[in-house]
Amino acid sequence: MKLSDVKQVLPTLENVEFQLENGTFVPEHFHVTEVGMITKNFIDCGGVIRTEKVVNFQLWNADDFEHRLKPNKLLSIIKLSEEKLGIEDFEIEVEYQSDTIGKYDLEFNGKTFVLKNKTTACLAQDVCGIPSEKQKKNLASITNCTPNSGCC
Repeated sequence: MKLSDVKQVLPTLENVEFQLENGTFVPEHFHVTEVGMITKNFIDCGGVIRTEKVVNFQLWNADDFEHRLKPNKLLSIIKLSEEKLGIEDFEIEVEYQSDTIGKYDLEFNGKTFVLKNKTTACLAQDVCGIPSEKQKKNLASITNCTPNSGCC
């Protein structure tokens, strides 16, 4: 989900809610403690230099159980970050503390923002020696392969 998508959704909401992919809700008294842009410059295992940019939201729970972040307040934080930091319209990555700091992609299900689990991957599989997945064959479609023919 891009920053522009969030800005478009926020005015339609009464409350800002975040939910983990497993269905667990982020406690409703959360804070958005950071909005920023992260640039990652790196080289992959195949020697290709890469740059990734994401807009980062950091969610945090405090002991102020009466706190509720309203959509207009989050929208004003986003607008301020765009003005002061020059944040552009990139995909959003959310940091949220569970057992450790987790990084999540963001989706919207029509009511709630959903923190989607991220995974790692090799970006240079073609030069890294990782075998490609073998194509599965449907043995039933082979005309000369019948039961007791010895082909299976």
